Order: sequence, then C-alpha cells, then structure tokens
Amino acid sequence: MPQIKELFDQLPPVNEVLNNDIVKGVAIGAGIVALAGLALPAAVRAARPMARSTVKAAILFSEKGREILAEAAENLEDIVAEVKAELAAGAAAGAAAGEAAAEGAEVEGAEAAD
Repeated sequence: MPQIKELFDQLPPVNEVLNNDIVKGVAIGAGIVALAGLALPAAVRAARPMARSTVKAAILFSEKGREILAEAAENLEDIVAEVKAELAAGAAAGAAAGEAAAEGAEVEGAEAAD
C-alpha cells in the first residue's frame, strides 16, 4: 500500500488542476457538445418550415421559368415560319417575274426576226 500513497503524493493539488487552461478548455468543449446535442434538434425543427418554403419557391420559380422559355421558343418558331413563308413567296414571285421576262424577251426576239 505504500506505493499508492506515493502515487497520490506525486499528483498535483486540485487547485492547480482546476486552474489549468487545458482542463478549462476541455470542460468548456464538453459543455458546448452537451448543449449542442440538446439545442441542435430544436434548431432543425425550427428551420424546417423555412427550408420547405425555400424549396417551394424554387420549384415555383423553375416552373414559371419553363413556361416563359416555352412561350419564347414558340414565338421564335412563329417568326421563323413567317420569314420562311415570305422568302418562299418572294422566290415564287421572283421566278414568275423571271419567266415573264424570259417570255417577253422571246416575244421581242421573234418580232425582231420578223
């Protein structure tokens, strides 16, 4: 038993242990972990409605954006179709004018030959 007494005599006094900065830091850290374990679930429950409303707003924003893009694409397709129709009509009119000019030249050439 004298060995145990010698061990206790070698230990520092309790005052020195409690006033040690490392011991204080460990105690504060353990307290924070204990409080976080209690407070974190409550914070998650409190933040859930806000998270839901944020996700809901993001979904609605995405859907509205898709509608706007679809409408813009439809308008662009309409414009392209109108331009193609105008080009086709212009080409047909140009071809008709070219044929008329060619027929007119043939008629003039035939009259000049007579």
